[in-house]
Amino acid sequence: MIFPEHCKYVGYASAKPCGDRVYALSRYLVRETPEGCEVIEIVTDQAQKTVMRDIRLSQVLATPDEVYRYPEKVQIHDRARLVRLAQESGYRCTVFTSLEENMTFVLDPDLSEFLPIHVYDVVPPRPTLSACIRELEAAGLFGELSVTFEHHVRDITGIPADIYPCRAAGFTRTLDADALHGGDRVAGCMTASQLCTECYGEDFTLENICPLEQVDNEPFIARCCRSEREGIRTWNGKFGAVVHWGASPATIARSVQDLVSQWRNQ
Repeated sequence: MIFPEHCKYVGYASAKPCGDRVYALSRYLVRETPEGCEVIEIVTDQAQKTVMRDIRLSQVLATPDEVYRYPEKVQIHDRARLVRLAQESGYRCTVFTSLEENMTFVLDPDLSEFLPIHVYDVVPPRPTLSACIRELEAAGLFGELSVTFEHHVRDITGIPADIYPCRAAGFTRTLDADALHGGDRVAGCMTASQLCTECYGEDFTLENICPLEQVDNEPFIARCCRSEREGIRTWNGKFGAVVHWGASPATIARSVQDLVSQWRNQ
């Protein structure tokens, strides 16, 4: 796969205001022809120190019949999405235009070159970690990491319980508003178990819903309400990151970045 790491390396050859010279940083050109766009790899004259430079070598990477111009503007820093869109196009090469009119392309798209990160969360209420990662990814924050995310979001409404964690999730009986009656089946985690034991004794059964209990792939990121579990760690033999239940988008982003760095340095 060829996917330029930055749009500054891709030039759009629609006219020749400076003759056959190109911008100094250009490594690729998207050139208009009567048949459509073609994509060319170039080498400029490195001896020249000018902004516009002569081309010393060039080769066509994709001919017009192999190139698809994606019709909508995209966030070009969401690199995983662009590879998926390129795969869906059915062409060897897909050319994209950014929201700022910059251009890039994906040639021979292959997501196997991206690191999959497994995201563990629960719903309801809103799966905060999973949703936040989707939003940050769409904004292009993780583009330089070359990662994809596989979301494992457990729906706790399917758990046969008498009482659930909180009223915010829309349940009728919840630990934050209702008392246990004795013999209740509780959908909760370690913290819920401690609360029940301290307030009502041990006459209950716990159905553990902590996202960490779902972890069976690595690298992973999961959220947990136990502050002592936060950070990069190994959980049940799997390497990953744990963020607090109320972690901010900035904290989640840093955790993903640290996770990827440590995983690749192992």
